[in-house]
Amino acid sequence: MTHRTPLLWVCLLMSTVVLDVAAEAPAASTSAAPPSVQDLRRMHPISGDAKAGAAKTAVCLACHGPQGVAIAPNFPHLAGQSASYLYVQLKEFHDGQRKDPVMTGQAATLTDDDMRNLASYYATLPPKPAGKGDASSRGAQLYRAGDPARGIPPCQACHGPAGLGPQPHPSAAPQPPWATFPHLRGQSGLYLTKQLGDFKRGTRAGNSNARVMHGVAQTLSDDDIQALSAYLSSW
Repeated sequence: MTHRTPLLWVCLLMSTVVLDVAAEAPAASTSAAPPSVQDLRRMHPISGDAKAGAAKTAVCLACHGPQGVAIAPNFPHLAGQSASYLYVQLKEFHDGQRKDPVMTGQAATLTDDDMRNLASYYATLPPKPAGKGDASSRGAQLYRAGDPARGIPPCQACHGPAGLGPQPHPSAAPQPPWATFPHLRGQSGLYLTKQLGDFKRGTRAGNSNARVMHGVAQTLSDDDIQALSAYLSSW
């Protein structure tokens, strides 16, 4: 597979998002507007006060651990995620675009500065130590090459060849379209399975990234989801 293949998938998927969002624009005669979809493709990088963020983590520690590595497999690791990704998730929990029995209530009391500061703090922490993974597994194949015959794109096209997500450049300019995609490597299989299932069902739908994932998840069987989750959690 050439380096052009992942980029081609990104371009195709992002084009699909544009069409999906445009197609859902409310008609002039419609009285109630549909839920808005946040377009993250030209989002400016998030910055905040990491020290202030560290001071706000008392409640976060109970689930996400003292160093941003989750204490149970149903919670995500936060350490090493990009600040932009983390901010978007907190904002969606805060605004009700993404719902969770715990996080909805926790985020409701946060100010915008709190969310920026927390995101910046967790972005400074070292991610969970990498595992080895099985490069010959079905999950590895799906992650690296996808399955063109079934219309499955390679996950690395957006999440990076090392599974570490984007590496945003340090400037105030808009980031690449994939700059708000998450670091997946080392996340628990249980958490990843739940998120892929939510994307497949359309439960997560608040932004343009989610629209990309809706299309991707629809191409995945339950066995594919299990294979990807097992590979990423061991990698």
